[in-house]
Amino acid sequence: MRQYRIGPHPRLLIIMGCFLGSVTMCILSGCVRQKTDNAAGGITLQSEVRHPAWSVQSVIYEVNIRQYTPGGTFNDFLPYLERLRDLGTDILWLMPIHPIGEKNRKGSLGSYYSIRDYRAVNPEFGTLDDFKKLVNEAHQLGLKVIIDWVANHSAWDNPLIELHPEWYTRDSAGMMVSPFDWTDVADLDYEQAGLWDWMIESMKFWVVETGIDGFRCDVAGMVPTAFWEKARTSLEKVKPVFMLAEAEQPDHHIRAFDMSYNWELHHLFNEIAAGSSDPDAITACLEKQGEIYPADAYRMLFTSNHDENSWKGSAIERLGFAAAPMAVLSFTLPGMPLIYSGQEAGIDRKLLFFDKDTIDWDLDTSWFGFYHKLARMKRGHPSLANGSSGGRFVPLSTTAGKRTFAFARELNGPDLIVLTHFSEQPARFLIKEQGISGSYTDLFSGRKLRLKTGDTLALGPWGYQILTRD
Repeated sequence: MRQYRIGPHPRLLIIMGCFLGSVTMCILSGCVRQKTDNAAGGITLQSEVRHPAWSVQSVIYEVNIRQYTPGGTFNDFLPYLERLRDLGTDILWLMPIHPIGEKNRKGSLGSYYSIRDYRAVNPEFGTLDDFKKLVNEAHQLGLKVIIDWVANHSAWDNPLIELHPEWYTRDSAGMMVSPFDWTDVADLDYEQAGLWDWMIESMKFWVVETGIDGFRCDVAGMVPTAFWEKARTSLEKVKPVFMLAEAEQPDHHIRAFDMSYNWELHHLFNEIAAGSSDPDAITACLEKQGEIYPADAYRMLFTSNHDENSWKGSAIERLGFAAAPMAVLSFTLPGMPLIYSGQEAGIDRKLLFFDKDTIDWDLDTSWFGFYHKLARMKRGHPSLANGSSGGRFVPLSTTAGKRTFAFARELNGPDLIVLTHFSEQPARFLIKEQGISGSYTDLFSGRKLRLKTGDTLALGPWGYQILTRD
């Protein structure tokens, strides 16, 4: 029987796991044979995951069905599919679509992550046939669909509570418990082998019955890595799937997941915007991550998601004038960029999590064009491919101060040059590196320019520029 886990908030545990050292995690998960020495004398994990071909240059978009439209249903969302395709997104990640528990419910509608039935659709969203129609129409438009999967816990009124009480974690008094302060859910015990098979069969149900393309796995670090590996193997027998871990564990990328959250970089974005870190810390962060993650691991880059928005504020609230240049970084640094529902409309407030709170789509239409250009660039430039297919990240030194950050992405020389500035004061500077000379196009203005070593460049307050080689 698994006893209640005592410690910090689970999301902190996931983040901390990244820094405890990939070697320890790898040994614990039995993957020692996957390690090879790298040129620097450290350890590099080798991934066996085969990414779906369609994911190599994808942009992912998180869909909050409840808040997307006044009706909050699958059918109400259908007219937005073409718009999301035109925005330049490729993968639609839908927050949990399952019925929500009523026992110990939070708010009027409850948490999406309190699952009452793993093999049914939330009636507030529509029917199973409505969801199948959504998946089918998305596929016809060339979009892929993944759904949120909550394997770590269930609602208190999930039938499993009565059918398989042995599958739930107990405290020392033998009582079922919630994970941490999530009082609307009961913790599942993954020391029970029967739970593994049942949960995997439930995941297969959605792939077989609806044709979805994969899963975003909630608090994946709180479920054994071996479970996810078994699930991936089983799902791949049905069709190639894409798996996103809400975690930051390097060993997840060996056999289970295509992509993990890059929380470390996200938190650094917040610190840079607040002035408590300088942008050059990004280089050190990426170098460290390159030493512990498999070369072909996808890392998800984001300035917002449902958690960040609901609990810490929208990207515009948290980042202020840095929201746009940080979005530029999320599309040009190594990794797959995420757009959260409403960011392309300039959403500037928190959305309620447990109650109805419809997104205002008429806020600032200029953000749509901004994200459209970034997504088109991401999908069109091989140097921005995800994982090991992409070009090298090459930091560029400048004569500007510490608040300016410049880098190139290189496959065949500097294919893109990215310039960002995080200050209310304008900047004029030179790039010190040789080899950047050539003809470029400014992504946002469309202006052609000839760049050569020694040219003076300029950025306005909180400015950004992406130069693509012609």
